[in-house]
Amino acid sequence: MKVLLSIKPEFAEKILLGEKHFEFRKALPKASGVKTALIYATKPVGKVVGEFDIDGFISESPRKLWSRTKGFSGITKRFFNEYFAGREVAHAIKVKDARRYEKPLELPSVLESGVAPQSFCYVS
Repeated sequence: MKVLLSIKPEFAEKILLGEKHFEFRKALPKASGVKTALIYATKPVGKVVGEFDIDGFISESPRKLWSRTKGFSGITKRFFNEYFAGREVAHAIKVKDARRYEKPLELPSVLESGVAPQSFCYVS
C-alpha cells in the first residue's frame, strides 16, 4: 500500500535531493503495510513529483524528536517548533531511497478525486 503526502515544494525538493531524511507529521497513516510514499508537491507545482520508500516511523515528544532528527530534518528548529506547538507527540516518517519522476504526474492520474489531501491519503 502507498500513501500520497502533500509536501511543500521546497521540502519535496530537499527529499528528492537526499537532504531531508525525515518528513514530519502531526498524524501518521494507521493502515499496516504502508511501504511507499508518493510526493505531491503542493501549489504552485501541483504535481506528484516522485516517491520514496518508508524506512519506519518515529513518534516522540517534540523535544526528543528534534534531538534525534535535526541533522537531516531539512527544516529550521523554529519551523519545527511552530508546526508542533502545543503537541505532546510529534511524528516523523523516515525517508529511504527517494526517486524523482522523469515526468511529474497530474494528480487525477494518481488520485481519482483529483483533490490534494490536506496531509495524506492512501492510494493503491
